[in-house]
Amino acid sequence: RVLAECRGEVEFDDVHFSYNPGHPVLRGVTFRAGAGQRVALVGHSGSGKSTIISLVPRFWDVASGAVRVDGHDVRELTTASLRGKIAMVLQDPIHFSGTIRDNILYGRPEASDEQVLEACRQANALDFIKALPGGFETEVGERGTFLSGGQKQRLTIARAFLRDPRILILDEATSALDAETERLITESLDRLMANGTTIIIAHRVSTVVNADKILVLHQGLISESGTHAELMERGGLYRGLYTKQHGGDK
Repeated sequence: RVLAECRGEVEFDDVHFSYNPGHPVLRGVTFRAGAGQRVALVGHSGSGKSTIISLVPRFWDVASGAVRVDGHDVRELTTASLRGKIAMVLQDPIHFSGTIRDNILYGRPEASDEQVLEACRQANALDFIKALPGGFETEVGERGTFLSGGQKQRLTIARAFLRDPRILILDEATSALDAETERLITESLDRLMANGTTIIIAHRVSTVVNADKILVLHQGLISESGTHAELMERGGLYRGLYTKQHGGDK
């Protein structure tokens, strides 16, 4: 089935998953991200956050239960039409040997020059690209060797803008950057998240305090769910994570 139109609603229904038999990674995960919502995933390393974002575009399939987009089980959709509605901005950005233009166009190969320029403006990438000796024709090197961390992320975000996704998946993209670069990337991500549903892996709890819903994962289960204020009031695992990172400041 082709997913022609997409509102961006994502639903996990009693999802179980294991990479190796007998070692469950997700154990009955159920949640819904409504169209246009921002849903954050927090929890210790190994709790299942990365697995959840891998199941939405079908990098893996569930062992049992279902992942649905707009009510359709993703296993019933063509891979091309499903992934065509999704963009990912990961902590370790992916780039290929070729020019800056090539790497941005990977998000939408048929895009016009003006569409590429606008995507770069939205991603706060245009100024640094124009300052390069070759501009858009600058070779980036395998895995973006010739670019800084912040430049790589802004190219990845430009690629996502060009894709105009209904579902955006973020693996916190601002770690290990200087303050000014982090500000530019945060600004561009805020614009990008306004266009659809966003699922965010949060390593720093402070980056998701404004999410519509925060899911706290622990050993493959959702142990808590709510807004930042609700979870802080509850005094459970989320409050412990936040307090550990920020000294109790709400």
